[in-house]
Amino acid sequence: MNKKVLIVDDSLYMRTIIKDTLTDAGYEIVGQAANGESAIDMALELLPDIITLDNILPDMLGLDILKTLKGESIEAKVLMISAVGQQSVIDEGMRLGIGGYIVKPFSSEQLLEAIKKLA
Repeated sequence: MNKKVLIVDDSLYMRTIIKDTLTDAGYEIVGQAANGESAIDMALELLPDIITLDNILPDMLGLDILKTLKGESIEAKVLMISAVGQQSVIDEGMRLGIGGYIVKPFSSEQLLEAIKKLA
């Protein structure tokens, strides 16, 4: 079965790169969100298998989205993608249950490898 993916990033460019890479690899993109509020709404509505989550969004941090989704018992595996490779952010993400973390800029190989590890 194809894994359903929700892409969360405020950059259209980043969302497009992630979408193209994952679509080519056989993943089904069920939604794209440019901010935290729509990310949470889409995650609850679409119940994706995987969420790619940018940490810095216009309205909230990816870590805050994680906390909310955890409270809603969302089962999706989360791959955090951020330009900020701060250990404290990674540690907090791991504590909240993220399955992986990659830092921008990344190659499509890095993205696919990280997504495969989640499965």
